[in-house]
Amino acid sequence: MKRLLTRSVLGLFLVSLLAVPSFSQTADEIINKMIDAQGGKEVYERIKDITIIGTIELVQQGIDGSIILYKKEPDKRRQDFEVMGMNLIEVYDGKVGWWTNQQTLEIEEMPEDRFVRSKRNAMPVVAPLYPDKYGLSHTLKGKETIEGNEYFVIIRKFPDDFEVTIYIDTKTFLPYKSISQIEAQGMEIEVEQYTTDYKEVEGLLVAFSTSQYLNGQEQMIMTVSEVKINTGLEDSLFVMEK
Repeated sequence: MKRLLTRSVLGLFLVSLLAVPSFSQTADEIINKMIDAQGGKEVYERIKDITIIGTIELVQQGIDGSIILYKKEPDKRRQDFEVMGMNLIEVYDGKVGWWTNQQTLEIEEMPEDRFVRSKRNAMPVVAPLYPDKYGLSHTLKGKETIEGNEYFVIIRKFPDDFEVTIYIDTKTFLPYKSISQIEAQGMEIEVEQYTTDYKEVEGLLVAFSTSQYLNGQEQMIMTVSEVKINTGLEDSLFVMEK
């Protein structure tokens, strides 16, 4: 049972146009300021690939593990988890999504719901710079105060109609929190993520700490130890294993 729960939590780990009141800043202006705060357009556009190495803590299970995330532009993404002696892989190669089946531990193509999610997560780093090109839209819902700090609340809508609510600090313009709704194992789950401890890596500000909550309960903490940019990742890294 512990293994099944652990695999389910790992599988979730994985960032609408409505009538709203007029604000002094538009949603796209705030998104552009967020991009500037994280390094700016030139930094975003020179990223060809990025590798993030870190550790994970599964809070409810009291289990530690490791994670490596590979992202190659424009549309390749791979996650490698190692926990409890298991190696769990999830990859989108630009066309095909494949993973380690969490029940059989065999390599196979993903089910449709995970494929859609993986494809979305593999969008180009520069997508927020060119929302019209990549089918993104942003709607400013207002501001919200959390623990004494004020945040812009923006809804990002993806081409598949999936929505994420992003909370952006009104002073630093760095993203602090995101909320989305996903379906897993036949249940609707609210996924809440907090990104903190930003550090500069080759001009890009990266969150070195991420906490994830599922339906209000803390499930996972990811701590980044190293970030590598433009190391020349090979396409073969994303090809489905036999």
